[in-house]
Amino acid sequence: MMKSVIFKGPHQVKVEQRSIPKLKSKTDVIVKVRYNAICGSDLHAFRGVEECESIDFIMGHEFCGTIYQVGESIKNFQVGDSVVSPFTVSCGECFYCLGNLSARCEQSLLFGSPRLDGGQAEYVRVPLADSTLLHLKNVQIKDEKTLLFLGDIFPTGYFCVKNALSRLNPKDDVSICVFGCGPVGLCTIIAAKYLLRNFGNGSKLFAVDSVQQRLEKATLLGATVIKLDESNPTMAVTKLQDETNGRGVDASLEVVGSRSALRIAFDSLRPFGVLSSVGVHNSNLPFSGDECFTKNIVMQFGRCPVRSILPESIAVMEATQDQFKDFVDHVCTIDDAVEAYDLFEKRLVQKVVFNMIGNE
Repeated sequence: MMKSVIFKGPHQVKVEQRSIPKLKSKTDVIVKVRYNAICGSDLHAFRGVEECESIDFIMGHEFCGTIYQVGESIKNFQVGDSVVSPFTVSCGECFYCLGNLSARCEQSLLFGSPRLDGGQAEYVRVPLADSTLLHLKNVQIKDEKTLLFLGDIFPTGYFCVKNALSRLNPKDDVSICVFGCGPVGLCTIIAAKYLLRNFGNGSKLFAVDSVQQRLEKATLLGATVIKLDESNPTMAVTKLQDETNGRGVDASLEVVGSRSALRIAFDSLRPFGVLSSVGVHNSNLPFSGDECFTKNIVMQFGRCPVRSILPESIAVMEATQDQFKDFVDHVCTIDDAVEAYDLFEKRLVQKVVFNMIGNE
């Protein structure tokens, strides 16, 4: 038996004993988890914003550990190997995987969902393991907890930045703004600061959030911060326009997944600007086709193809890993999961990591 964090419905999780998962296919492995984390997107189900077709599944899609058992067809891993997993399963063979678009793999499954139990447990089954898992033997990242971020939030932040900067001229002084300074937002800032080295020396990096503690973190990472007044969000738009000769920023990077954040990001853009969004949106867009047409904006939305971009995002994380030193501010055991979800949901902590090593 193993301890697991079980989704019981909106605002309800519970730590329960579950059977250790078994191999269901020759292409499966079982991972013994060393660390796992709560991601901001876990809160979509927790808050009831995202409807789940069923309950009683194991939560979590950010985890790393060691191979405990391998299926007969596994070629790339053996028992004892250290691995980290992207938040989705990918086959490595379909049209999308071959096109480096693994987020839309034809056999994709999301860890921590009704269709596939997640990693907030002592063990987790990983389907299609050869093409899903990343072997850590050649990854030069010192802190094991930092490795967790390779499964989702750092590649997602990197993807958000890359999508925006790829549409701007590297010879120019560019202005970009990150909307939301939670864990994904901070990862986005780290990646943006690193990649902006390839642009003009006068390039500017802004960050917007309503939580002072988050803004302080963003400042330490090199962003010029603007505090959002949620009762008057247009003030943030005006400040960004003031900082950009009245035009608005060249690129808005929205990582929250809320209508209000997306609206502010849209309003802060200059004409012909780029809106790059990786936030998980569960409702209609807060602007019209006419507004997009009138502003001539470029939009990129959607889930990050983590497995496809791991090599390039690892290179950036290796170069910036010192900036993750104080990233995790709440480490606990899985026994404290109910309290940890409450703290994270109320934004009283920045990043929660469950230490599973004590369960060995």
